[in-house]
Order: sequence, then structure tokens, then C-alpha cells
Amino acid sequence: MEPSLEDTGTSVPGQWVVRIADYDPAWPIRFAELGGRLREALGRVAIRIDHIGSTSVPGLAAKPVIDVQISVARLEPVQPFCGPLQGLGFVYRPDNTERTKRYFREPPGHPRTHIHVRRAGSFSEQFPLLFRDFLRSHSQAAAEYETVKRSLAERYRLDRHGYTDAKGPVVWQIIQQADDWAQQTGWEPGPSDA
Repeated sequence: MEPSLEDTGTSVPGQWVVRIADYDPAWPIRFAELGGRLREALGRVAIRIDHIGSTSVPGLAAKPVIDVQISVARLEPVQPFCGPLQGLGFVYRPDNTERTKRYFREPPGHPRTHIHVRRAGSFSEQFPLLFRDFLRSHSQAAAEYETVKRSLAERYRLDRHGYTDAKGPVVWQIIQQADDWAQQTGWEPGPSDA
């Protein structure tokens, strides 16, 4: 899967460069517009529609990619959500190797968007919501995460898979802190974003 300019931000001849952009207040606006269209198309099939990933954390630098999580009752059959998403132009990626989600990409020519369809209540659905909510509530942890991401983007600027792999241990450290926080506060996901 080749990254687009929107995914990484910068290109050099024959390669794409990992780039972390400063926080853009347009990111939640882009999500809100998209979330409304998704809600209209999916109706009750979507139990939740949430803005996840770094672009969902105010003030946090990120790759300029809007990540959306759609929570559904079941991943199979795919038609109840696949048909409406394809009707909006999203491209289904059945070759995605992550078995706990179904994955869609932006329509051709549109800004980079990742749609992650996950089973409601599953670990894979709760993980990004807890991660997001913890970073939204802990600015110091978000700032430290941003520092790591910027450093890794420099180190792996021509290796997006290396960047993602290198970020993994930090993400797990944060989720351990987030789990402690969740246990102390009784965290539960708030209402759906769309």
C-alpha cells in the first residue's frame, strides 16, 4: 500500500517522507463534516462513530490523517457497513492483515482518511478510545508523546513502517498509564462523536 502525500506530507523523488504536522484546528472540523455524512449513511448500523488517533487530541502534532472508528455489532457480514461506506466513495481494503477490524481508505483524490470498523465493546475498539481520552486529559503525557513522535519521524523519515514499529513501545507505555487512570476514575467512553 503506497502512502499518499496527505499521509506523510512530503515527498522526495521515488519516496515518501514521514512528517509530523503541528496541530491543525481544521482536523476536528474535517471529522465533524465526515462524521455527519457517515452517520447519515450508516444509521443504526454504526453504534458509535468516533474521531480517534492523534488528530483527535487538541494541541497534539500528528501526521495529517483523520482516523475514524466505526463501532458495529458484528464484523461479518460486511455488507451492512461496507455498502454504505463504498456508496460514499470509501475504498474497502479486504487485504488488511488486522483481523479485529475492517479497513477503508479515502475516496481517490480526497484528503487522507482511515476508517477503522471494529466490533463494539471489543478490546480493539476500546483501546483507541481510552488512548485518546487519556491524552486529552493528560497534557504532559501528550507533550511527551509528541516529542517521541517528532524524534522518530526524523529517525525514520523514509521508513513509515519503521516509524510505526518504533512508536509501538511508547504507545504501550501510555496505554498502561491510561489503564491505571481508567481504574482510578471508572473511565468509560463518552457519547459517540457523530
